[in-house]
Amino acid sequence: MKIAVDAMGGDHGPAPVIEGAMQAAQELGVGIILVGKQDELAAACQKLACADARITIHHAPQVVEMHESPATVARKKRDSSIWVATELVKSGEADAVVSPGNTGASMVASFFVLGLIKGVERPAIATMLPTLTGSAVMLDVGANVDCTAQHLEQFALMGNEFAKHVYAKPNPRVGLLSIGEEDSKGNEVTKEAFKLLKASPLNFIGNIEGREVYSGNADVVVCDGFIGNVALKISEGVADVIKKLLMKEISGSWLGRLAYPLIAKPLLNLKRKIDYAEFGGAPLLGVNGTTMICHGRSSAKAIKNAIRRAKGLAETRLDELIQRDIEESLRRHQDERPEGKQA
Repeated sequence: MKIAVDAMGGDHGPAPVIEGAMQAAQELGVGIILVGKQDELAAACQKLACADARITIHHAPQVVEMHESPATVARKKRDSSIWVATELVKSGEADAVVSPGNTGASMVASFFVLGLIKGVERPAIATMLPTLTGSAVMLDVGANVDCTAQHLEQFALMGNEFAKHVYAKPNPRVGLLSIGEEDSKGNEVTKEAFKLLKASPLNFIGNIEGREVYSGNADVVVCDGFIGNVALKISEGVADVIKKLLMKEISGSWLGRLAYPLIAKPLLNLKRKIDYAEFGGAPLLGVNGTTMICHGRSSAKAIKNAIRRAKGLAETRLDELIQRDIEESLRRHQDERPEGKQA
């Protein structure tokens, strides 16, 4: 198996990406194709003593900057590292693509190069969240600002397959993020989505409020990309503040410093559960292939774990499972439509 990696997109240059690729090749035994400017990548590999034969370089002369719009990528930067890396998946030279670059560019490249799964109206970014009982999938967390009820239903179907086959949850509990548990709570899109999900074959548990996301009551949390992205960024900020406040309290008194050796291991376990580097990246579900989107500030560890997750998704053929569910959903809606009425 080979994974194409956009080696030019990260905030800290190619070094962390190459280090992560080296760790992934060693630990996972996968082939890595570093995509980017040949000279820069070769020099960085030499500096890092990267001599692993499983890691190769594929030249791409352009780089997408973080401030550039997705439309610019489609019009003017089809020789960029993210676009070329995605084309390697399309051609079969790679089984998945991983990018710590511009999120919009990753989505646009996947949309135009790989295309959407038949029947999928919008792709969705899914992320894993730690909960009191393990973990949960939240989607969408940034691909779509405005959604219809049908889009949310499709996100639920995609999240269901993701949780089932990647995280071994045989019958995932699906919750719809809203402002209250009652059926009548939420905006018109959410209320209509509630009806669609209730009528679906999914294990739909109804609306869940924001405070319940981390409780573990739901295995899949469905929302539009605007709400999901805001919720994710707030969560990341809160986790970071809690870590800093906790360390401040511990180091601020002699009693805290004395107790630290006794609580160091639980604190390390907590850090691992809330550290984005442990998850690596978030898959873009709904496209014909495997695309993993990472933080721009991804460390080598995050890149390695993103490659690990991309490998797992490619092996499970998740895109094919999603297509099956979407087709079944479309047939169900067709059967429910009054006779003679067209879509």
